Amino acid sequence: MGEKVDAAGFDPTDRQQYRRKLQQCLAGLARLLAEKRFDRPRNLMGLEIELNLAGPDGLPRMLNAPVLERIASSDFQTELGMFNLEVNIAPHQLDGRVFDRLAEEIGTGIGYADRKARELDASVVMIGILPTLAESDLVLENLSVADRYTLLNDEILQARGEDFTLDIHGVERLLCTSASIVPEAACTSVQLHLQVTPARFPAVWNAAQAVSGVQIALGANAPFVFGREVWRESRPPLFTQATDTRPPELQSQGVRPRTWFGERWVDSVYDLFEENLRYFPALLPICDEEDPLLVLDRGGVPKLHELVLHNGTVYRWNRPVYGWVDGVPHLRVENRVLPAGPTVTDVIANAAFYYGLVRSLADDPRPVWKRMAFEDAEANFDTACRYGIEAELRWPRAGRAGGVATLPAVRLVLDELLPLAAAGLDAWRIEPADRDFYLGVIEQRCLRRVNGASWQADTFHKAREAGLSREAALAATTRRYRTLMEEGEPVHLWPVGID
Repeated sequence: MGEKVDAAGFDPTDRQQYRRKLQQCLAGLARLLAEKRFDRPRNLMGLEIELNLAGPDGLPRMLNAPVLERIASSDFQTELGMFNLEVNIAPHQLDGRVFDRLAEEIGTGIGYADRKARELDASVVMIGILPTLAESDLVLENLSVADRYTLLNDEILQARGEDFTLDIHGVERLLCTSASIVPEAACTSVQLHLQVTPARFPAVWNAAQAVSGVQIALGANAPFVFGREVWRESRPPLFTQATDTRPPELQSQGVRPRTWFGERWVDSVYDLFEENLRYFPALLPICDEEDPLLVLDRGGVPKLHELVLHNGTVYRWNRPVYGWVDGVPHLRVENRVLPAGPTVTDVIANAAFYYGLVRSLADDPRPVWKRMAFEDAEANFDTACRYGIEAELRWPRAGRAGGVATLPAVRLVLDELLPLAAAGLDAWRIEPADRDFYLGVIEQRCLRRVNGASWQADTFHKAREAGLSREAALAATTRRYRTLMEEGEPVHLWPVGID
């Protein structure tokens, strides 16, 4: 969705032509896979972080355009809401001291962006959902100024045919409606990319799906939506409902939402792209002039424009990505599970745990997806979103006895998954200093049962007990969060409270 699009409307012939082009792209992908045309293994990883802008009072600031003008770097881009930015980190080789290098680059980049934001009386906040966002902030007038966002909003709303209902039952209940998709902008995330070969793709994607619930349990950082305390990681239910093209009748019929965990383990990357075409109508039927099959007949490599664009409007939590660099195609698994923040160290610790664990599980001769039902992985994701660090998850029992057990997420991580993550980082040839430091952050989160969501909730309640109103407590929590984020100590070391 990062590309420029024309804001003109679409007619039925556009959709028919786009459907034909999608089928040609899918056939082109099948040929590329059969002819083994993809890039060689290079152990490349990449990272994107979505950010918020807030003022000294902790309230959101609708300033991304002037802030980006001052930043003046292609590494930073707009996101859906005027209070959002996104920073894209260049691909890195997954080895050596890569995590320390990433921490330095991200810290430098966000620090620079923050200094530019402060010129406009704002600052950058890395957080899953800004606690001070109100319903009145998430209206069409605060949609970022870009044709692609306007088109996406119009097409999703037209497909749905009515306002969106946001209804999340948690510690408290959030119930409201929205006439646009702008509430989606509240959800700010970290996206972890891993380039893989076609043969390797199914194992990595399946492994990423299997550990999504664990990632959320450890990294939850979004307990508040519009001033209500709901789930520990409220992004997934909010994102799902804010982009739902299905009116209630289609939901009752079992039509799949566009924000989707999936429903099965896969044997090929082709399975996921084929599902996208089979289940989801086009939202942005914009056709390119390229004939992908003709390009292949002539010995070239197609960019598969329509397939890539359509894939960007199906919001899988682990998304397949087709890329094209210098005439060579490649595949990536894009992990979209984690919220932003709380600190750069926490972000890198989450990434190290993910890359190490996925490597070990993908290499395992008895893969977890052969010993665990897909429904258990999906249920883990939901449970972790609801309860965060206190979640209890389903996981295959160790040894040959088989079966699946339910156990606290922190015990699962400490007893079984952290050693696997360490072994995976060794397989990537990560330096022991990086491995031990960043996995040590994960270990301490588990031992102390603290993550961003638990800190936010505990600090908010302490502020309320001190006599602050709900709005004042949320603002004070946000201001204190921002201060501790800037100081940089990982969240398990943060003192609870607003002082």
